[in-house]
This record gives sequence, structure tokens and C-alpha cells, in this order.
Amino acid sequence: MQSVAENKKSNSIAEYIIYMYQMEDLIRSYQGNADEIKTFVVEKYPVSEDEKKQIADWYLGLLDKMKAQDILEKGHLEELNNLVSELAQIHWNLLKTDPTYFEAYKKAKPFIIEAVMQAEGQDLGNEIQICLNGVYGLLLCRLLGKKVSDEQLKSADAFGDILSTLSYHFKVKNTISKN
Repeated sequence: MQSVAENKKSNSIAEYIIYMYQMEDLIRSYQGNADEIKTFVVEKYPVSEDEKKQIADWYLGLLDKMKAQDILEKGHLEELNNLVSELAQIHWNLLKTDPTYFEAYKKAKPFIIEAVMQAEGQDLGNEIQICLNGVYGLLLCRLLGKKVSDEQLKSADAFGDILSTLSYHFKVKNTISKN
């Protein structure tokens, strides 16, 4: 919900992006049906009626954005794509300036290449999008009760290191720019 999303956004931008991917998929699972979202999602929260109204407004606001951006079937909100691009820019800068980050990247690179190879020509986006997709994919497997391979765990761990470092640098950058 909104408070969870705002908390994640201020603490770890990568977690925020992944959380919002979940929210997009949740809305898609109800085919963007506002009444079903209210009934089967919002009404299940053990909160006051006022809080339920706020939660419903937040979900319906997301639904409206998804409809306006024509991503009800696939894709991500423009705001999230912009954040991924911003993380990718930080990534490219760190590769050139931070040897520790470069070492973490070298551990993730084989998994990034593997993802590209498995995509068989499908555009997966930039390397940071691939890392986000890898971590989100692991989360989905766990949510669906699917078996997770050792290789998936290793890749998610390597991707997580990259995303964690990028989130830290994103937060620092945005804290400095606010002051």
C-alpha cells in the first residue's frame, strides 16, 4: 500500500521498484477490475474503514495510471522505468569509478549474460532491469511455491548486491540534492 511503498521508496529504491512491480501484477491479476480490487484486496486489510478508503484510493490511482499508460497487460509504470534508468546511470558511473562495485558487478555479469542468452533475442532492457527482473522472478517463484534452483539463488544474491549498492548511492544522491 501507499505507506509501505513510500517507506520502501525512501529507504531502498530497488525494493520500492520490486514492490511496485508486485502491485502492478496484483492489479493485472484482477484484469484492472476496480470492484474486484476493492472486494478481494482492500477489504481484506484489517484496518479501519477510513484506512480502507485510503488504500482503495491508492490502488485505484495506480489502476488509473496503468490504464492511462496502456500497461494493463504488460509493462511498467513510466515512473518506475525512469527510476530504473536513473539506477542504470548510477551503475555506469560506479563501474568507472568504484573498484568495489566493479568486483560485485563481475560476480553478477555471468548471470546477466545467462539471462540475455535465455531470452533468445527478446529485449530484456538494461543490466539493471535484468537484475530487478531476476530478484522479482525469485520472489514470484517463492510466492507461487515453485522450487528455486541453486543457480537462481546465486543469481538473485549477485543481483541483490548490485541493487543494494545502487539503492544506497541513489539515496545518497537524492539526500544531497534535497539539501
